[in-house]
Amino acid sequence: MGRFPNIAAAKAKTGAAKGKLYGMYAKEIYQTAKNGGVTPEGNPALKRLIEKAKKDQVPSDVIKRAIDKVNSGGGEDYETLTYEIFGPAGSTLMVECLTDNVNRSVSDLRAVINKCHVKMGAMGSVAYMYDHLCVVGFKGLTEEQVMEALIAEEVDFVDIEVDEEIMIYGQPQDLYKIKTAITNVSPNIEFTVDEISLLPKDRITLEGESLEEFNRLLTLLDEVDDVQNVYHNVEL
Repeated sequence: MGRFPNIAAAKAKTGAAKGKLYGMYAKEIYQTAKNGGVTPEGNPALKRLIEKAKKDQVPSDVIKRAIDKVNSGGGEDYETLTYEIFGPAGSTLMVECLTDNVNRSVSDLRAVINKCHVKMGAMGSVAYMYDHLCVVGFKGLTEEQVMEALIAEEVDFVDIEVDEEIMIYGQPQDLYKIKTAITNVSPNIEFTVDEISLLPKDRITLEGESLEEFNRLLTLLDEVDDVQNVYHNVEL
């Protein structure tokens, strides 16, 4: 087993409601296409995002409208902001927002923080407790085959975790190198995890009232429109 937690335990993907999920992807696809180009073949980040959207059953017309908005020259300008939060009983959270209105995002987050009686930390006060890594997960190869594939392509990695599936952890800039090394030996492989993520260096367990308070905090963050991802150190 690797030293990193399974990504599903470290990340709460917001957007339980379809409407919010579609809106989240629409904003992210639009901004990614605007920054790197509207052609998936020429913009690997866009290609990966479209593949993820399709896996999450986002309708094709939602994806198309987001890209068409770039082609038409209209639309907003979004930026990614990360907020650091000290939750109940030693829990910490890194909250990623994609927003076209910073004041609105801060106001909405502060409302949640006040309701839950938690604290927003200064920049860097929580971030040092997390590793910024890419995570690639899949089935169908052995650990030895994976190691040989990465070594053959001279691809650096941080760790490999073997459980029901293989998880490779690496530096964010090496995501595509890792995926290419694997597809070179298994062209039809399906990636179950394909993320650039924030993973906690240590995890904690909450119980009773503290766990209830933490779950309420996650629920309220999920209701904030600008929130894209929430990363935390709680074992759920």
